[in-house]
Formats: sequence, C-alpha cells, structure tokens
Amino acid sequence: MKQYHDLLNRILAEGRPRNDRTGTGTIGVFGHQMRFDLAAGFPLVTTKKLHLRSIVWELAWFLNGRCDNQWLNEHGVTIWDEWATAEQCARFGRAAGDLGPVYGHQWRNFGASTMPDGSYAKDGVDQIAWVMAEIRRNPDSRRLIVSGWNPREQDRVALPPCHTFFQFHVQDGRLSCQLYQRSADSFLGVPFNIASYALLTHVVAQCCDLTVGDFVHSFGDVHIYRNHLDQVRLQLSREPRPLPRLHLAPTLRDPAALTLEDVSVVGYDPWPGIKAPVAV
Repeated sequence: MKQYHDLLNRILAEGRPRNDRTGTGTIGVFGHQMRFDLAAGFPLVTTKKLHLRSIVWELAWFLNGRCDNQWLNEHGVTIWDEWATAEQCARFGRAAGDLGPVYGHQWRNFGASTMPDGSYAKDGVDQIAWVMAEIRRNPDSRRLIVSGWNPREQDRVALPPCHTFFQFHVQDGRLSCQLYQRSADSFLGVPFNIASYALLTHVVAQCCDLTVGDFVHSFGDVHIYRNHLDQVRLQLSREPRPLPRLHLAPTLRDPAALTLEDVSVVGYDPWPGIKAPVAV
C-alpha cells in the first residue's frame, strides 16, 4: 500500500490548514490520484487493521438499495450510528435510523418519486442493474457510470455522498473502476473506501464473467484531521506488509446477494489496530 502512504506523506508535506464542519480542523490538498492493480493483491491497508465485516456488509447494504441503519446494526456494523441518531435524522424530517436517500437509494432507485408518506416509489433508475447489463452488451462503452450525487436530494440525507460517482472500464476481459471522491478523511475513511470499491470491482467483474483490472481512486478535497496527525505519523513509521488475496464464492452471481460468507481474504497480516478518536 505504498500508494496510500505516499498520499499521507504528501498531505503532511504539502497540506494547508482548513476549517471544516466538525470544528476539528484539517490539513489537506485538492486533487490526488492512486492506482491499484487488483490482480496483484487486494488493497487492504496493512499498517493498521481494518474491520472487514463492516466493509462487506456496508457494500451489501448499498447494493441492496437500503438506507436504514437498523439493517447494518443487525449485521454487527455501527459505522453509520453517529449519523442515524434521532437528532441527526430530525434535521431532514426523518425518524431515527432513517438516513434518507443515501448511496444505496441513488445506486438502485435514482430519481424516484416521493410518496405522500415520505417513502420512495420504485420508479427510479436502477443504476447497478443498468451498468451491469451495459457491460455485458457493450463492454467498449465509455458511459459505464454510476452516480451517488443527486443535486435534488443532497440536502435530504444525513451525510451528502463523499464518494460521488464511479466509472467502469472493460479492456481485454478485465474490469477496472475509477472512483471520484469529493471529500476524503485520509486516516479513517480512505483505507475503508479503497477496500470497499476494490471489493465492488471484484463482485461486478465476477457477475459479468470478467477478471479484475485496476482500481483508480481520484480525490477532490483529501485531508487529515488535526487530531489524527500523531496516529498518521505512527502509521507511516510501519513498513507495509504484502497484500492479501481476495476470493469470492463462485456461486455469487448477483451483487445484491453479497454476504460476508461470500468473501474470503487470505494472507491478511496487518499491524495491530490503532485506536483513534473519530471527528464528529
């Protein structure tokens, strides 16, 4: 994961101070790109431990078009809890645990009509189904795009999407994915985002009878919170270890059917986890 360490080093060397919505303060840069050859290994950061259960179940949550935090909690995932409180959800007129039209809604029901009770009709665009069908019938397409950013709804969610859209690319039977992320917490969020979209690429590739190519991660505002600086320096003092290998159950043929049992990571040997404060 030299690419990730290079990003952290660049922010420490070139980052400029900025205020932010949390009041914590950051240093950051605008515009950066990393590239990972997924055939060379699964890009799980090895200089701290990542919670694979949360990565898999959150992606399954997205792919099922869900927006309810209860489903995540039922699967042992708490990463959205701070956004799912009664106070947070009341800001946009929803009950506790209802996060509004976040990623899963946009991926699977983009532009859906709002019902009188505040729910959504099933008349939106299923972008995941569309992009997979297009990959199969027209793999040379330059329009293999899924958008998580809906300008009409960005203020109706607990957190406007940080990873805003992604594009697939097929070349010589290999599926690559490029993500654009408008805002990125480099210490806590970015390792999770890398693994999530690498997993997504593997899942879509298998379901479309392709092998994996590259995952390209492009950023807008990429930053380190000031209360993470010591942890970042500690992490950078550790030598990255060899990347693990990802194996998916061969029976997985529908992204919405993804479960933790479908995912096996072999050879993951990270450093002990670092307990860091979370910017709120």
